Amino acid sequence: MNDADAANLRDMLTAARRVSAYIKNRRVADIEPAGMLRDAVERQLEIVGEAARRVSEETRDAHPEVPWSRIIAQRNVISHEYGEIKAEWIWLVATERVPELITLLESITPQDPAV
Repeated sequence: MNDADAANLRDMLTAARRVSAYIKNRRVADIEPAGMLRDAVERQLEIVGEAARRVSEETRDAHPEVPWSRIIAQRNVISHEYGEIKAEWIWLVATERVPELITLLESITPQDPAV
């Protein structure tokens, strides 16, 4: 894995962990109105998708257990169809998909050499 891919995986993992931290002890009603919490969660999901898009095909092919296409498509929806996104969808992604993604990313993301 090249350094750029490792950095992108670390970005994905950091953003996913932030989503989990933001929604801890929250409920879907907390993100229904447009506000800082919803904006923060959507932004971190965008970062996950953008970083995934930048991961090389070689690394993606080496890790088919990560749903790369779905992650990237999700980023595109958030970025371009934001007025149509339902709070329930964001909640589902944040509470079910993100924890699964964190587990996958923790198993494939190299440690940051600066740490």
